[in-house]
Amino acid sequence: MTALLIIVIVLTLVFAFLNGIHDSSNIVATMISSRAFSPRAALGVTALAEFSGPFIFGVAVANTIGNEIADASAINITVLLAAISAAILWNLLTWYLGMPSSSSHALIGGFIGAVLIGAGWDKIMLAGLEKVLIALFVSPLIGFAFGFIINRLITFLFANATPRVGWLFKRGQIVTAVALALSHGANDAPKNMGIITLALVTGGVLPEFAVPLWVIFASSGMIALGTALGGWRLIRTLGAKFFKIRPLDGFNAQLASAVVILGSSILGGPVSTTQVVSTSIMGVGAAHRFSKVRWGVAVDIAVAWLLTIPVSGLLAAGIYWVLSRVIPG
Repeated sequence: MTALLIIVIVLTLVFAFLNGIHDSSNIVATMISSRAFSPRAALGVTALAEFSGPFIFGVAVANTIGNEIADASAINITVLLAAISAAILWNLLTWYLGMPSSSSHALIGGFIGAVLIGAGWDKIMLAGLEKVLIALFVSPLIGFAFGFIINRLITFLFANATPRVGWLFKRGQIVTAVALALSHGANDAPKNMGIITLALVTGGVLPEFAVPLWVIFASSGMIALGTALGGWRLIRTLGAKFFKIRPLDGFNAQLASAVVILGSSILGGPVSTTQVVSTSIMGVGAAHRFSKVRWGVAVDIAVAWLLTIPVSGLLAAGIYWVLSRVIPG
């Protein structure tokens, strides 16, 4: 392995770690806010499930990242280095500001921006790009709809239950949280696996695109480690600012999110856990009444989502421009 290849692998694992910190809020915010579990217990259980996700549900998303976005001839170490560097910078900035933006958007935006400036628009595979963008932008709408429908359905089914049913949903969140963490691990960890495997193919270490077992372990492990440490700024944003979440609300939001993300993972569609969980929470709140949701917070988060792909793309383009003048070939 060359020094540049090692740097790309290390930076991608750093991104996986930051992804875990960034997205841990999505998994645990509702069950912490509803007081179903203590923060440390919630993060610990979630981290174990995150690590297990790719081993249980596969790494289809890695193949989407590696084979369906850009022509292989357009990808070199400089492109990958620029893409992952831009995604890291955006994640650090939004983490510092407490903005629950999308790590997935940052990575995709960085990748596209680096390829565009490095090889041109004709090297982008439009069918694959369309698949990725549809998955990223439609999944939040589905999350909102699922959150709304599931909340209405479960509220109807338990309309005559005693107040003690709250305890059932409080403890039931461990099941939905594990399901959500498994789905997140199966969707987000493979994105990093795709970048590392591309780097190994580009560097001549692998003859073809096939994710090695050590890459699965390393990527899953770094996301799990980041999740275990938690992103407290973002947990506060998702867990408290939309509306006051009860155990029933937390259960329903996690269930809706898990269904959407797991389905996308199995189909190979990279989605934003941040977006899906946020809109599921909003859907649950809206099912009670639309005025219950603090829509101003939703607008702020939506602005961050809309900015992420173009800003990370521009960052990657700028970084590539600099690197191409420093790195020979």
